[in-house]
Amino acid sequence: MTTDNAPNAEPIRVSSPLVSAIRFTDDSGPERPGAHAGVVEAAPEARSSVAGVDPAELAAQFEEEKPGRTLTGPVAVILTAATLAIALFALWQVFRPLAQGSKYYLIFFLAGVLPLVFLAYPADLRLPRLLRPATARRGATSDAPRTTAARHSGPSRVDWALAAVALAGCLYPVLPIALGGGGGGYDAFLDRQGLLVGVDVVFGTVLLLLLLEACRRTTGWILPAVCLVFLGYGYYGGLLPQTWAVAHAGLDFGQLVDAFYNSDSGFYGTPLDVAATYIVLFTIYGAVLDISGAGRFFVDLSAAAFRRSRTAAGRTAVASGFLLGTVSGSGAATTVSIGAVTWPILRRAGYPAERAGGMLAAAGVGAILSPPTLGAAAFIIAEYLGVSYLQVLGWAMVPTVLYYLGIVLSVEIDARRSGVRPAAMAAGSAWRLLARSGYHFASLFAIVGLLALGLSATRAVVLATLLAIALSFLDRAHRLTPPRLVAALSSGVRGVLAVTVVCAAAGIITATTTKTGLGPQAAALLVGAASAVSSEPAVVLALTALLAAVALSLLGLAIPVTASFVIGWVIIGPALLDLGVSAPAAAMFVFYFAVLSEVSPPTALAAVAAAAITGGRLVPTMWHTLRYALPAYLIPLAFVITPTGLGLLGIGGPQRILVATAVTALGVAVLAVAAGGWLPGVGPAGVPERLVGVAAGLTLLWLQPVPIAIGTVLAGAMAVGVFVRRGSPGPSGGTRAGSPA
Repeated sequence: MTTDNAPNAEPIRVSSPLVSAIRFTDDSGPERPGAHAGVVEAAPEARSSVAGVDPAELAAQFEEEKPGRTLTGPVAVILTAATLAIALFALWQVFRPLAQGSKYYLIFFLAGVLPLVFLAYPADLRLPRLLRPATARRGATSDAPRTTAARHSGPSRVDWALAAVALAGCLYPVLPIALGGGGGGYDAFLDRQGLLVGVDVVFGTVLLLLLLEACRRTTGWILPAVCLVFLGYGYYGGLLPQTWAVAHAGLDFGQLVDAFYNSDSGFYGTPLDVAATYIVLFTIYGAVLDISGAGRFFVDLSAAAFRRSRTAAGRTAVASGFLLGTVSGSGAATTVSIGAVTWPILRRAGYPAERAGGMLAAAGVGAILSPPTLGAAAFIIAEYLGVSYLQVLGWAMVPTVLYYLGIVLSVEIDARRSGVRPAAMAAGSAWRLLARSGYHFASLFAIVGLLALGLSATRAVVLATLLAIALSFLDRAHRLTPPRLVAALSSGVRGVLAVTVVCAAAGIITATTTKTGLGPQAAALLVGAASAVSSEPAVVLALTALLAAVALSLLGLAIPVTASFVIGWVIIGPALLDLGVSAPAAAMFVFYFAVLSEVSPPTALAAVAAAAITGGRLVPTMWHTLRYALPAYLIPLAFVITPTGLGLLGIGGPQRILVATAVTALGVAVLAVAAGGWLPGVGPAGVPERLVGVAAGLTLLWLQPVPIAIGTVLAGAMAVGVFVRRGSPGPSGGTRAGSPA
């Protein structure tokens, strides 16, 4: 996300992270990769530098999307003009929707976005070494220079040709003239639903191939491969033995193209609708906040709030992750943002690189879970379930608080166990900072308030964006003058290019699943596997939830969160619903485990980004991230396996909500002690106490009277054991510097 003063003042970078502009100097000794000692100067218009690398560029390497081209000259002007037009079109649709309906709007939106993908993202094709020309193989040891050169070069003739074909393929459904039995306008195209002619199939096939290529350019090979697997299943599934649960009657290619191109579950289905109505507007809002200085304010406020605390460095990292997450909605980008600022402080405080990296990654991933700007999949939940986005925010409130509670407790435990020392932080009074720049919170509160008043999410975020623009004039250094406003609108649309093609391609998966009936069949297989172990309904539900969690975690390792949620909902969602799980609990369960792919080994994009910032070893950083993010893995199980767990989603009345929150908070605290090996205020926990703590925490997550009683007793036994250990001969309960994690 660029913060240029004018659309063409700097090269246009096609990436989306929210990264504050901060300069660093190192006053603590020799420099090493990813290490800087302290924040000593803020420069609103300067780009950050971590070991000489722009954090925006660094974040882009670990986003779900691949880095885009750095464009200059006439191409940059064209891209800025096109993205500005798309932004204005999306804003116009909010207040003056097209009379032909939302699908008509989606056709034009995709027609604007898809061609830009081929201009903004390089093909970046790498042939296997044996297939490369001999001259290219000699002396070549890495593809990195080639990739970098591709990103800094302009679109090729092939890219321009693909952009033109993409424009034609997208606009064909509204083509007002007859063409070989096809065309004839939008109404005529809809009338041919289920009866596509040859020209329709040709254009639909072209659009299918272009979307797969656009997904490959923006996210890599895996999502297109998954889409092709579903396409192959739809076409060849009729050849499977009919005794198999996943067999179906079979579909010909024309039927599949019709499902993708001319139905409400294909390219123009709910995922694309969400991208074109909600995500683009929230991304524009995030860009406006970023350029108006909100990101820097959130980090400064976090530092000021905890500057006198012994654990100020860790608390600042966690608080920065939460505050930036309210407007970012991106795990890897938030990790890089807070890491660039807080890692120098964490290092001075004595945090090992791997432990600091785990903390940064866990805090950053919380961005996708933090209201009011959750990840893109949250908007899809609202559309799938037919509820307001405010309700989805309400469902996310308690789990978000519990998630950050677990991280904060782990920070406090690590500080005492590892001998972390106070780190000097150049921060003023938090109250003075709030008085001067607290207006940045106003637009966030406005979104929630407007939603509560009954406004749609789209109108609420547009009005909040206008408020943020108006308030930016309170700060001369960040006021949104017309050139900056153009840059913000353009940056917001550029940030949604990749997610738009992912959402359109997700229509391949949803349409195939709908046409073949794969969802109920897969759900039956999942429930059947659990039923083979036990016939007890509670056990079947628990085992199904565990199997679903594993499946979603593995799925999320390979594809973006949005696509992972869509696949999980159509395949795994029915299994949970069949077992009596409520729709909100099932949807949020799938959402959370789709998000957790960013901290799940072996990919763990957020952990990889954090390791790049700290210079720590990758595998230990991943394991520390898992330890910090442990509540996020367990809390979704709690609100699925018992009716009381719905209280964690704010459902079921005050008593249920209070009991579920209090008991789960106790479980999170006990698990944090067990994982960290330290009881704050008492001392170290030995292996026996930690094992009892694990049993207590897991038991407390089963929100029923008997398990709660047992878990509480076990938690008390763990605490007593730690007290006894503290009073026994040997190392006391004081700080044990350098103790292993």
